[in-house]
Amino acid sequence: MANYVKVSTVAAPPIREEVGTGDEAVQRVIHYWRGQIAQVLPDRPDLILLPECCDRPSSLSLEDRNVYYRNRGRRVAEALAAIARENHCYLAYPHVRDLEDGSRRNSIELFDREGRSLGYYDKHFPVISETADGKVLPGAAARIFDCDFGRVGGAICFDLNFDEIRSQYAALRPDLILFSSMYHGGLMQGYWAYSCRAHLVTCIAGLQSGVISPVGHPLAMTTNYFNHVTTTINLDCAVAHLDGNWDKLDAMKEKYGPRVSVFDPGYLGAVLVSSETDEFTVRQVVEEFEIELLDDYFARSIAHANRTRTTA
Repeated sequence: MANYVKVSTVAAPPIREEVGTGDEAVQRVIHYWRGQIAQVLPDRPDLILLPECCDRPSSLSLEDRNVYYRNRGRRVAEALAAIARENHCYLAYPHVRDLEDGSRRNSIELFDREGRSLGYYDKHFPVISETADGKVLPGAAARIFDCDFGRVGGAICFDLNFDEIRSQYAALRPDLILFSSMYHGGLMQGYWAYSCRAHLVTCIAGLQSGVISPVGHPLAMTTNYFNHVTTTINLDCAVAHLDGNWDKLDAMKEKYGPRVSVFDPGYLGAVLVSSETDEFTVRQVVEEFEIELLDDYFARSIAHANRTRTTA
């Protein structure tokens, strides 16, 4: 059945002015992000994503960062958790966190609609400069958060360049991947969404951000005028190749009309099929018309090629 989820990305840069490292700095950061997040709250989103290291003032030296992190503690986390609770939404808080062993992780923490922490995704591939002081260490694996609307994964910045973490998500099949970053990623954004068959929600500090569909198509993007955007997406969808499916897709549309959607991004040979009704799921209609999904078609193609390949 249609599974509509409203997501917001707030791609503001970190606070830039000189704020120091003490209590005043922490309060200024909390005030700043309350103001930025307030821009999307009238839309009543189900989920809000912030950019990488969102609560770290950009003016801080490495030494000052260490002091700031100690003073910050969990105060920014508590303020953002309160926003999630007060607005009954999920909120993703990317930040550098301290572990009990003295090491750090560059993480996305996800708060649920009650402001409770669901845990962390830790950046799998920190850039070398992050690990130079021996504190920010790589995360162990992909992470799935079970939300009331679906399964959500996370990725941070440099992660977007590496097949190791992308292939983990491709196997886990999340409905959404949250990409929080200071680096845009360019063509890799669409490739991640397509290869993982997931909607990708991006939030890049000071750069264009938004939502990309599982066929690599931008659905909604921030602009040079607005650093935030909110859009509604339908997670009850599946990717099918056109080969062998043309007549089946036509028959499906003929029978169900606007209750199903077939979106073609062009040039890909694959389309996004969605159920736009509460009467049936996309899986049910795909099975009814025997529409072969993309992964099944690719698997069949590989098996056929291996059977018929010669060594000559």
